[in-house]
Amino acid sequence: MSPVMDLHQSVNAVIQQHQSRALPGTSSPSVLLAYKNATQRLVATGFKVSTLSKAGMGILKLATTHLKQQEKKARVVRASSVGKVDCRKSPLDQLAALVLHGQARLQPLANEAHGSAKPQNCRRVVVLGAPRVGKTSILRRFLRDGFEERYEPTAEDFHRKLYHIRGETYQIDILDASGERSFPAKRRLSILTGDVFLLVFSLDDRSSFEEVCALHAEIQAAKAALHKQKVCVPTVICANKLDLASERRAVSRTEVLRCLGSGCALVETSAKDAVNLEQVFEALARRGGLPLETGPSQHRKVSIRSYQALRAASATCDAPCGAVYPLARRPSFGTDLRLVLGPKANRKQGRALDKCPIQ
Repeated sequence: MSPVMDLHQSVNAVIQQHQSRALPGTSSPSVLLAYKNATQRLVATGFKVSTLSKAGMGILKLATTHLKQQEKKARVVRASSVGKVDCRKSPLDQLAALVLHGQARLQPLANEAHGSAKPQNCRRVVVLGAPRVGKTSILRRFLRDGFEERYEPTAEDFHRKLYHIRGETYQIDILDASGERSFPAKRRLSILTGDVFLLVFSLDDRSSFEEVCALHAEIQAAKAALHKQKVCVPTVICANKLDLASERRAVSRTEVLRCLGSGCALVETSAKDAVNLEQVFEALARRGGLPLETGPSQHRKVSIRSYQALRAASATCDAPCGAVYPLARRPSFGTDLRLVLGPKANRKQGRALDKCPIQ
């Protein structure tokens, strides 16, 4: 028997065993665990990873079909006998659904966690800059506090952090749009939906500074075209890698201020040594109209479930706290486009279309 057939049969056996004893409407991460264990056995025996990946697609399709069937049964059960069967899923089941379906299953936690933030308390921070300047390291300090020496190119990252400060809920969405350098329209849409901008360059790389200058000009032009007038865009410039030797410095502070003007906040930082990063986060908060307690050192970091419990007990808890929402995904391009167009998106048929703002 081939290793791939053995892998298929292993997962099939787990599914059949689970179907014979599971309640309708429940799913099991044991399908994923069986796939993982069987995969590890094949890798240990020297099985080719490329072939294994193709086989894995079939396994995930099989497990997905199984979970869809279980969800269909759950809907029938809920419709016929509401309250008789507990259809709530454990965290492992939710994680399995996330891996297989590519979407969050944390309901009602997801809606309760970030759905109650008032629009005026929500901000999107867009992070732009050349590769290898330390954008991801700066964001890691902001979200979780830590530094990773190993470099991995970032395609696109979307993070969401929730805060409970003085009885109010705040939400900060962070879009690291590093991978959009080759997609001008996509980058322009990210710019148009941004409320605050963090532009990062490396002090030892002059080309990264020149890219920041070009990005700053693009942001100003895009926002002016959207509002049909010149606007002041909240922007923070981060000159990173201050920890390097002074002789390696390729850009002076005076030159940065001369090229970008005094309208931007300029902070020289070291993500590696955590130097001046608090000033960056404070500048983002001030320019974004957010409380200073959103800074990493100004609030207590908790898990998303602890955050929900503390927010529910807001009458007895006054200490600011914040949590990273683990299942956050960037809104679809259609959602972002409707956000940019606003009421124009509901224009009557037959009316001449204006030029799309992202062009």
